[in-house]
Amino acid sequence: MKNEVNIPLSMDWEKDEIVDVVHFYEAIDECYSKGLKREKIMGLYQRFKKVVPSKSEEKQHFKEYQKQTEQSPYHVVKKAKDSSEGTVIKI
Repeated sequence: MKNEVNIPLSMDWEKDEIVDVVHFYEAIDECYSKGLKREKIMGLYQRFKKVVPSKSEEKQHFKEYQKQTEQSPYHVVKKAKDSSEGTVIKI
C-alpha cells in the first residue's frame, strides 16, 4: 500500500468494524504484492460486507481506494469469487 493512503472509513462505524475494513484493504494490497488465498480474501470480504452492506456504498469505497492506490478491490473480489477453493489470488 502507498504510504499516504486514506482508507475510506465512516465515523459511524464501531472500532471493530473499522478494524475489519482496514484488514480487508490490507488483503487487497497483499493480492497485488504477493498473493493471498481465496478463502482469506472471501472471509475478509464477508466481514467488510457486514460493515458496508449497500452495493452503492461499496462501489464508492472501492472507487475512493482505487483512486489512491491504483489497486482495484472489485477485480480482486471478482477474481476470488470466480476462482476455486485453495487458489492464490495475485493481481
